[in-house]
Amino acid sequence: MSVAVELKDVRKSFGKTEIIRGATLAVNKGERVAIIGPNGAGKSTLFNLISGRFHATTGDILVNGQSILGRKPYEISRMGLARSFQVSNLFVRLSVFENIRCAVLWSRGYRYSFWRFLADAKDANDRTDEVLKMIKLDKRRDVLAMNLTYAEQRALEIGITIAGGSDVILLDEPTAGMSRSETTRFVQLIREVTEGKTLLTVEHDMGVVFGLADRIAVLVYGEVIAFDTPEAVRANARVQEAYLGSVLAEAQASGAQV
Repeated sequence: MSVAVELKDVRKSFGKTEIIRGATLAVNKGERVAIIGPNGAGKSTLFNLISGRFHATTGDILVNGQSILGRKPYEISRMGLARSFQVSNLFVRLSVFENIRCAVLWSRGYRYSFWRFLADAKDANDRTDEVLKMIKLDKRRDVLAMNLTYAEQRALEIGITIAGGSDVILLDEPTAGMSRSETTRFVQLIREVTEGKTLLTVEHDMGVVFGLADRIAVLVYGEVIAFDTPEAVRANARVQEAYLGSVLAEAQASGAQV
């Protein structure tokens, strides 16, 4: 099986502080992988390294077999990787349709032009309509992004992420702040829109993690201490000791399904 994202002994330091301490990971194409770990484990730093916001101090990162070291985020995006963020990153005064079309236009090579009528960009408009149906916002196409519900805004962000057709998708805490019912619907949406794609997600909700991921990577103090199926990770004594035992206990006490 071919590998979509590979980390080879990746380390990242900020001054004298080492945040990522020799992370090694290989995510297969078409696989859904969740990255979990306690606060301060380095999860967001790892995402920033993979997407090019940060550069590794040592080691190598490959996307679809090509090293991304020294590349800018937009260059990595053109290699087939797209990322969403924890914090909402929408054009709030544009409509749902316009938000998606901006992402589609950029991915298809359209650039800012005062003399080009976007209404004539049929290929981009058709792709925008397709994405809107995928994220189930086609009936909200003319609504300003600022007037969407929180869950709808998160769905729109996923739509922007997948609009360019990237085959590697990074989602940073996609269900944060959602109710249980919203989370359940959103996980199903993620499954649908990432079908056949490679998914890496950082997520704190263990119900989401165990219900969505094919494999789970556990990051503790900048090291990957386990990378296996949900069942194997759940039973891993080292993982329970370092992180999972207390999290599962809290989730079960709250009535969440894990």
